[in-house]
Amino acid sequence: MKDASPAAAPLEIFLSDYTPPAYLVDTVELTFKLHPTKTRVISKIAFRPNPEATDKTFYLHGEDLTLIRASIDGQDWKPYATEHGLTARVPDAPFIWEAEVEISPSTNTALEGLYMSNGMYCTQCEAEGFRKISYYPDRPDVMAVFTVTIEGDEKVKLSNGNDLGDGKWHDPHPKPAYLFALVAGDLVNLHDTFTTKSGREVDLNIYVRDGDLHKTPFGMDALKRSMKWDEDVYGREYDLDLFNIVAVDDFNMGAMENKGLNIFNSSAVLASPDTSTDGNFHRIETIIAHEYFHNWTGNRITCRDWFQLCLKEGLTVFRDQQFSGDTRGHAVERINDVLQLRARQFREDNGPLAHPVRPESFVEINNFYTATVYEKGAEVIGMLKTLIGDEAYYEGCDLYFTRHDGQACTIEDWLKCFEDTTGRDLTQFKLWYQQAGTPRVKVDEAFQDGTYTLTFTQSTPPTPGQDTKDPRVIPIAVGLLNDAGEEIHPTKICEVTDEVHKFRFTSLDAKPIPSINRGFSAPIILEREQSNAERAFLLAHDTDPFNKWEAGRALARDVMVRMVTEDATPDQAYLDGLVAVARDDTLDPGFKAFCFSGPSNDDIQQALVDSGVTPDPTKIFLTGQTLNLSISQAVQDLLPRIYAEMQVTGPYSPKVEDSDRRAWGNAALAMLSRLDGGAQAAKQYETADNMTQQLAALGCLLRAEVGENQNQAFYDQWKDDRLVMDKWFAMQVMHAKLDKAAPKAQAMTQHPDFTMTNPNRFRAVFGALGGNVAGFHDRSGEGYRVMADALITLDKINPQTTARMTTVFDTWRRYDADRQAMMREALERIKATEGLSGDTTEMVTRLLGG
Repeated sequence: MKDASPAAAPLEIFLSDYTPPAYLVDTVELTFKLHPTKTRVISKIAFRPNPEATDKTFYLHGEDLTLIRASIDGQDWKPYATEHGLTARVPDAPFIWEAEVEISPSTNTALEGLYMSNGMYCTQCEAEGFRKISYYPDRPDVMAVFTVTIEGDEKVKLSNGNDLGDGKWHDPHPKPAYLFALVAGDLVNLHDTFTTKSGREVDLNIYVRDGDLHKTPFGMDALKRSMKWDEDVYGREYDLDLFNIVAVDDFNMGAMENKGLNIFNSSAVLASPDTSTDGNFHRIETIIAHEYFHNWTGNRITCRDWFQLCLKEGLTVFRDQQFSGDTRGHAVERINDVLQLRARQFREDNGPLAHPVRPESFVEINNFYTATVYEKGAEVIGMLKTLIGDEAYYEGCDLYFTRHDGQACTIEDWLKCFEDTTGRDLTQFKLWYQQAGTPRVKVDEAFQDGTYTLTFTQSTPPTPGQDTKDPRVIPIAVGLLNDAGEEIHPTKICEVTDEVHKFRFTSLDAKPIPSINRGFSAPIILEREQSNAERAFLLAHDTDPFNKWEAGRALARDVMVRMVTEDATPDQAYLDGLVAVARDDTLDPGFKAFCFSGPSNDDIQQALVDSGVTPDPTKIFLTGQTLNLSISQAVQDLLPRIYAEMQVTGPYSPKVEDSDRRAWGNAALAMLSRLDGGAQAAKQYETADNMTQQLAALGCLLRAEVGENQNQAFYDQWKDDRLVMDKWFAMQVMHAKLDKAAPKAQAMTQHPDFTMTNPNRFRAVFGALGGNVAGFHDRSGEGYRVMADALITLDKINPQTTARMTTVFDTWRRYDADRQAMMREALERIKATEGLSGDTTEMVTRLLGG
């Protein structure tokens, strides 16, 4: 193992260089003597040589540790230590390693390893945080049984597994160090139980700070529903005596699936009608399900190495998407999933950060917790299920769980299970894991003598490190409609395997209207000549909900592009299509809300780039305002009725029927506000009895630039609630107009309630600045300067959050020369910062293309 000094270039790690660990671990005993600045961690680890290892070097990772003592089989031991770990000669036989180290949780602002959040001790060990707790072979293929003792005055002391009493915990299931967890603090809990399908009773707890207990019932309900769903759909039963969740204010991610002790960002578990929107409730439900589902897809079966990250994350995202679809309706959920995929992953695939679902190399693994690994990884699982069918998919999953329980596995292990159960060769399918980029599929059609022929031509543009791509297996769901809007051919999965692939539909009376890639059956970009008349027809008649919505979105995108490039007026066919959607009482209100949301600024930018036009974010923003006004005017006669009919009476409930009604009602409110200057929004703000309605009204008022009084009232009402204040901070920047966005973000950093050390608060301000596309890209360049300054400051505090936030610059090459120059200067200034972290250095280097 090489030692990397601070001045040395970070080491690049390659999948092809994988070797088995030199030593395996059977058991780990850890004792924590908690202290804010002088926590002592005593470890006793049973090692044995790995007969499959080729490199026999004994090496333990360790960072920011003060070694007090060490011994092997009871004999004092003086290792060779570096800032990244230690090594020495050890017996070529089983032995016991013991060590004592000292760490300082209260000064650990990076929020990796053991740190403190508002007086609470907590951990985050994925991906490589355990090495900041104790010396250990910190890699996912070293799995062991852990026993933990926590000593301290804290009221609650938690770790993985089953509670043995007196701060002692035992996890009987072997796990890698990244799944280790510890929490200690003066916490209160909501307790419940769940009875598994085999009749075992499991204790459930959600631990929170005093004052937050009333925000836990929804999370508990979501957990119990997730446990039941995993039993019913995948046959997976929970395997410990208890399951604990803890809410932590300072957390770099949404949550962490540590075995039996899930640690959650407070924003991802605490919910109440007064302080949480429908979107918050949905997000919390999804994240709780996701982390629970990891118990089998990630914990019981984990990753051999970090290149296999998509094995656990892509599969678990797919599972939580299935759960959300079953819970909230598959049509709207699918649209929501694809919106996120296109907003984050397609953008990633089309820029300097493009990488395969399973990357071939990395410098900092923290930088590969990406939309490609998660969202595209889930799409790959979905395509596999589409190709082999539901029955074969679940049969393959059962074999995977049976064959690999307790193991650290690879993508090859996963796919082999499906090859064995179906007899199908998945070699070509594996290209989805190996090749970066979003495939583009050109569609040509012909009709002659009752035969309709679709010709698909696939290609994938070059991405960093991959200039050429082989054809992939692409399952494209196709339906055919006649000119009356009737289905004339059942949905067919066209399995495209060649660069050019033809499919024929025979015995047709007339040329059909195709509905292609139904349900977004493959994560591709379709390239097909299509008239707005056909899009309007599909918007009105397509029986596939996703493609119905997709037709409207394509119409809107075409309208916007022509308005930007030709100064055209809004297309009447598009406006008429939306009026038809608004009038159709058979459509789900949530679906209608999606139809009226329109394409994002980034969607339009990419469409312009594809057309050879350099996007101007300011012009796109102003054009969008014009189009939104035209839409509001087109449906203005319907808006009062829609708004009135969508009001939900009675106590607040996050159930899908109510949340969909609020979504459509608030879409109507946004349109009304463009016509009445915010009058109706002001009324809603005054009468709102839940956060969804209050925040929607405030947003309308801020967009209309008439909400100063309500904005102050909102702050005064909620200034003591940290999660609501995150919303308020974000609103200030998100709704700032053009050249005011960057100054507003900078001003927010001077607000007494702002702090750099809390990732949620930082993301609220600077995530909103990046999300305010026209404001961030204002031609003054202030957005780039303010963002760079903030990231340089944050990197010294929290490198992981800093590195992830640098992705706001990932589209810098698509703009005009002036903007490119200013963004490049901002990136180079970040890169030149003295002492810049390895996490951020890698990201900026990749963004610059070097």
